[in-house]
Amino acid sequence: MPTLIAGAVAVVTLYLLLQMFRSANPAVLARAIKVGGGVVALAVAAFTGLRGELAVAIPLGIFGAGLLGWTPLANSGFGNIGGLFGGATRSSGRTSRVRSQFLDMRLDHDSGQLAGEIVAGPYAGRSLDEFDLAALLAMCPAFDAESVALLESYLDRRFPAWRQNAQGDAAGRQSRAAPSGKMTAEEAYQILGLRPGAGRDEIGRAHKTLMKKLHPDQGGSTYLAARVNEAKDTLLRTHNG
Repeated sequence: MPTLIAGAVAVVTLYLLLQMFRSANPAVLARAIKVGGGVVALAVAAFTGLRGELAVAIPLGIFGAGLLGWTPLANSGFGNIGGLFGGATRSSGRTSRVRSQFLDMRLDHDSGQLAGEIVAGPYAGRSLDEFDLAALLAMCPAFDAESVALLESYLDRRFPAWRQNAQGDAAGRQSRAAPSGKMTAEEAYQILGLRPGAGRDEIGRAHKTLMKKLHPDQGGSTYLAARVNEAKDTLLRTHNG
């Protein structure tokens, strides 16, 4: 009987964990896995170190520290080692900004977090984080196509499974492809999170960093990825001109 109860508890626990993974924000989930791996690696390194197995403990400790973003070797001539874990490739607090008629969206380069503010209409000045899924979907009919595309990008990050919902699918069918007006250099710099006058190398690095954050495995957005590509092309044409 105890075995049967333990088995039932294990099945229920596994089911709940799977549900959590399905509804979790991919970017947050990836971060949690990375931090958890770092903690486990450091714990194992400490254990093996106490047993005198330094040949195993030292590299394992460096690996765990790297996963946690702590790269002590970065300042001693071994910065590339830290870069393998993402510690040396941080983008110094840069943010990308995409603005439409109704929304002002910002993407943090370091965390990949997408945040938005409503800039027009009855909810102007309020953050998207203040509204639940139903309220956000109810705004779609009043938005222009570009604002709907931006809102859907935000929903993909905050509610990864929203499109599977019948109400979400209905809103998706109502949206149209955002118009592709000519992007200005000022907009391109804002989207890539760069200052005016940035060089080709900076443009390339910012583009590469953002495209990693916008990958589907990170809860990425096809629309935002297209805007980032357009921003890079716009700035590179400016340099060529």
